[in-house]
Amino acid sequence: MTTARKLIPDIDKLQAFECAARHGSFTQAARELNLTQSAVSRQIKELENQLGVALFERVRQRVLLSAAGQRFLPEVRRLLAQSEEAMLRVMTSPSASSLSLATLPAFGARWLVPRLPNFLSRNPDIALNIVSRSQPFDLEESVFDAAIHYGQPIWAHATCRYICREEILPVAAPAFLARHGGNTIKALEAGPLLHLATRPKAWADWFQSVGSQADTVYRGHRFDQFMMVIQAAIAGLGFALLPRYLIEQELRDEILQVVIDRSLPTENSYYFVVPDGRLENPLANELYEWIIGQVKKRTP
Repeated sequence: MTTARKLIPDIDKLQAFECAARHGSFTQAARELNLTQSAVSRQIKELENQLGVALFERVRQRVLLSAAGQRFLPEVRRLLAQSEEAMLRVMTSPSASSLSLATLPAFGARWLVPRLPNFLSRNPDIALNIVSRSQPFDLEESVFDAAIHYGQPIWAHATCRYICREEILPVAAPAFLARHGGNTIKALEAGPLLHLATRPKAWADWFQSVGSQADTVYRGHRFDQFMMVIQAAIAGLGFALLPRYLIEQELRDEILQVVIDRSLPTENSYYFVVPDGRLENPLANELYEWIIGQVKKRTP
């Protein structure tokens, strides 16, 4: 056995360590893992010997993580999660190729997923794993093959491929619109306005683009997700600035209406992000080309 292989820990020992750390007790860990307390104690002792550090300190009837244990625990949890994910990916579709994608919640739910039947009809042997992520993360150390990113084309240890830019326009529920002055700038200036917390200047920029000097641009309700802004607009809580692609169905069904058809391009764009070490992944590249084809059909 090589030195490198000797450094690979036994998964059972990592599970025992994580469980004992979570409970602060070898006895509770033993119950959860269906082992004896002495078996858990032995596994952790063997792991400590392998590492050359103490992972726990005994305080009265409890065991507390040492400084080394506190540093080690997040890494162990990541390794256990990755191991479980790898197992699940194979079990989900043992005869198929798989592709894991991290996507922004609204983009995934509102734009990507409704179009996926087209992609899967062309690739019936692909098993997809799609997970919501709102912030950049370390793609190289993750189980994801790619990610959808909104912002600037910057992501550590990864390559950003342009998808499209975003344009936002004011919308409201029909009944709300009728009560608040109809399709006019004056109605929008009077509010109430709905704001996305991560884009606090959106309304100010939009009003400036149409030549309005409204002093109410920062007033109104704030929400931290597009999905909540959409639902708030549908509920008649105010005027919302939204990308058309997120509300295609609501506009078709006339649940929401465009107040004034003056869209504003945002400073940021959408990108398909691939880890630098996996740029030649054929499935990820095929998904990207398909997304670009969908965008060209109807640019958001």
